[in-house]
Amino acid sequence: MSESKRVSNLYQSIYNGNPWLEVTLANTLENVTAEQAYRKINPNLNTIWEIVNHLIQWRRNILRRVQGEIITTPDHNYFVPILDSSEASWEQSLQSLAKSQEMWNACLNDFNDADFEKIDQNNNHNFYEDIHGIIQHDVYHLGQIVILKKLL
Repeated sequence: MSESKRVSNLYQSIYNGNPWLEVTLANTLENVTAEQAYRKINPNLNTIWEIVNHLIQWRRNILRRVQGEIITTPDHNYFVPILDSSEASWEQSLQSLAKSQEMWNACLNDFNDADFEKIDQNNNHNFYEDIHGIIQHDVYHLGQIVILKKLL
């Protein structure tokens, strides 16, 4: 099996597969309502919804880097307040997360293993580090979402 296929399987398992950590983004977010996702548990913590949107934007950021773009990360680091707290808007965020997974699946399915060594001009890491970094980023924030969900 190619390395890109192994990485693809790993990333997919964290989204909605059977990962070693036994929780996935899709299952964790299943049945979370807009009201729950929007609820501020603590003024010093992000909401589930803010974290989901942060994940989406970072997934897009790193995907664009791997595709060769130079990206300027905004000062807010993709943590922005939710302006529309409706169920429809929450559903749109969940669909955007699913779409970002589809985009990563397509990228990794067509990825040439030699390209893992290419350098990201944004940070001088190779693409292997970037891609594993975004997987680690998802897992880090998945843990936060699991805790916030338990506190609801």
